Amino acid sequence: MSGLRDLRIGYVPCSKSFNRPGDRRRFCSYAKKRNIRFETARCSEAYDVVVVTAIGDISVWSEYSRGKAKIIYDLVDSYLAVPKFDPKALFRGLAKYAAGQNKHLLWNYHAGIERMCQRADAVICATIEQREQIYPHCQNVHIILDFHDTVVRTSKKDYSAGDIFNFVWEGLPGNLAFLSEIRDVLLDLRKQYSIAIHAITDLHYGKYLGGRFGQRRTEDDARKIFEPLYLYEWNEATCSQIICACDLALIPVPVQDPLCSGKPENKLLLFWRMGMPVVVSATPAYARAMQQCGLSMTCQSPADWQETLERYILEESARHDAGQKGRAFAEQCYGEGRMVEQWDAVFDSVLAKPKGLQGSSSSQPCNAGPYFSRASPALERRDREFTSAESRVKQMYSLRRLSVGSSFLA
Repeated sequence: MSGLRDLRIGYVPCSKSFNRPGDRRRFCSYAKKRNIRFETARCSEAYDVVVVTAIGDISVWSEYSRGKAKIIYDLVDSYLAVPKFDPKALFRGLAKYAAGQNKHLLWNYHAGIERMCQRADAVICATIEQREQIYPHCQNVHIILDFHDTVVRTSKKDYSAGDIFNFVWEGLPGNLAFLSEIRDVLLDLRKQYSIAIHAITDLHYGKYLGGRFGQRRTEDDARKIFEPLYLYEWNEATCSQIICACDLALIPVPVQDPLCSGKPENKLLLFWRMGMPVVVSATPAYARAMQQCGLSMTCQSPADWQETLERYILEESARHDAGQKGRAFAEQCYGEGRMVEQWDAVFDSVLAKPKGLQGSSSSQPCNAGPYFSRASPALERRDREFTSAESRVKQMYSLRRLSVGSSFLA
């Protein structure tokens, strides 16, 4: 793809710093790997290609002249799955306009997204379901998940648990409340076992419009969910080390919310790349990935969560098998090279005659089959370069505690 280096490429970012996950884990990561130069796009300028993120001003870019550039629309959230008359959907366009996020008022933001897809020469999404929703508006649709290589800096090796069994959750602070989906289950488990939850997230956040309004302290939210719950400020350099010091990762999701249940398997793959066993809610993407990997760790009801969590609390061998199987699956089916090639295919499809109208799908089962017995030689070589993640956490990082008691890692 050396030809891309000679093109003028504009980028409409999620943040001016290019530091939000939608920037650094997607196009910006691809551009760095391919040594592609790009600039912040301005609607008054002409480009060879413009990449518009989901947070971009679709009131402007949906009207951008076709003769000025090819447009790639990176739409990773399931906005089209939200009913048109959902209260949040009805006010989304007005709120974005009032906050200055959109230049023009879109009374019907759902229709605005559809027009953006119609204007785009290619749309990138993250799930099969999203592709089906987008296809009536753009037939050049590609499924591409996130790059995680800058976050995954170590992997889990010791699956034994200590006197306290440690759950871990990672994500945006506004989603910490998802843990409330299994709060009653966790309270029941606490009666039988010594457990703790560790959440890696931002310690302050804005609740509305991408963090611009409704400033909150994550600590205040955490106190309402569970005790003991320990907060760690999210940091790319320490994230994987803290995760790997815990015993089991949790991804509960409010499946009744179409925007949440429509999310892709990115977070599951992030944990799997670290060799972490993970228990998840049975969203379509998580259920599909678990089935492809040959694991049964999806939960549809509180009873499922209770049974599954108790099993993995008690069985070290089950944790080891799940973590290693997930890691091998993620590396073999969602490796960095494959994802770079998928981005290559998107640019090929808008700059040349596309070979197929629907693009490529990273959510389709890979050729390796559903069962994995060992990690690849490349992973094993990388393992030998790591020291014990658990020891490094104990030596280097302290906990911000939200409950009474001493740190279990101290």
